[in-house]
Amino acid sequence: MTDLYVTWDDYMDHTERLAIKVHDHGYKFNQIVCIAKGGLRVGDIIQRIYDVPLAIMSVESYHGDGVKNQQGGIVFGNSLAKTTPNLGNKVLLVDDLCDSGVTMEKCVKWLEHYHGFFIDEIKTGCLWVKGVSKFIPDYYVEYYEDSPWIHQPMEEYENMGITDLKTKVVLESEAIRQQQDPRHNQSAFKGSA
Repeated sequence: MTDLYVTWDDYMDHTERLAIKVHDHGYKFNQIVCIAKGGLRVGDIIQRIYDVPLAIMSVESYHGDGVKNQQGGIVFGNSLAKTTPNLGNKVLLVDDLCDSGVTMEKCVKWLEHYHGFFIDEIKTGCLWVKGVSKFIPDYYVEYYEDSPWIHQPMEEYENMGITDLKTKVVLESEAIRQQQDPRHNQSAFKGSA
């Protein structure tokens, strides 16, 4: 299996492209449901662009001992976190990735089972779809036939404790300070005589 490393810029670009794709296809949704954790950022950004209510579906599929980089059993939260009494009737369900497709497929079924009375239509979207996925969302940005392992920019925090984070921030702040200090920046003296 190959590895694909995604930067924050790539992540944001793909999220914006997904928002545009949904718009260009003319889907008039009035509710976004994001699958947490992976779809939180995607849902948040698209919700801000479209200014419709956001609900959060807490789902975990990569958990437990020895299943960090492989999908384990899917665990659903008890309910949706939302700020409106009911869901909108046209839902855009978003996640970051369709790996096996099992999570997205089960989330659609969960929504239909628990909130189907309110929902007339559910469309799905994600940033990346792997060739091994059994579920192809209505909207996606990239399709990878070779199904690489996708490393996302937020993964650096998975093995970082607060002490590591403090060290990182201090070192980055020091590097920025040195770049801004003309005594450490020889390019500031180029061309002066």
